[in-house]
Amino acid sequence: MIKRALTASLLLLCAFQPAAAETKNWSPPAAKIYAQQLSDETMKAHPELLSVTLHGVPPGMHDAYTMFAGSYPDRIGNPDDPDDIDVSKKGITIVDPRWHRTKDPAPKFVVLMPLRDRAGENIGLVVYAFKVPVESNAGEREFYLKALNLRDSLAKRIPSYDALFARAR
Repeated sequence: MIKRALTASLLLLCAFQPAAAETKNWSPPAAKIYAQQLSDETMKAHPELLSVTLHGVPPGMHDAYTMFAGSYPDRIGNPDDPDDIDVSKKGITIVDPRWHRTKDPAPKFVVLMPLRDRAGENIGLVVYAFKVPVESNAGEREFYLKALNLRDSLAKRIPSYDALFARAR
């Protein structure tokens, strides 16, 4: 009887445990990398942003698409979603007005676009999430142009993909 009660209690306890954290597919080095420095500087200079993240396959890895820098340090190393990988592989842009998503705590507008280096080569993915004031009726064109300008400014500071993983200065 006691054995059954203990087993039932353990089963109940296990049922209410939070899900295990998502498995990381990459761990950043202990020292801050240049990509993280760029992300931090972008966030500091652009209060209209909720976040900026940089994605791709870290050097020395194969098909390990991941977020390697961004304004959510706890998400660094998480595997990319299929839409992130599409942007990286195909060079497409996704303009996503997420005003009515149930899991988003605040209105935002997200633009996923190819990350480029100084030479204009697509080297990964950059995601910009913009704050959307309730009274705003800003549309896709405005956010897309802002994202293009941010991405093109960022590209001027990226000599190569490998440079993103060098130690920050």
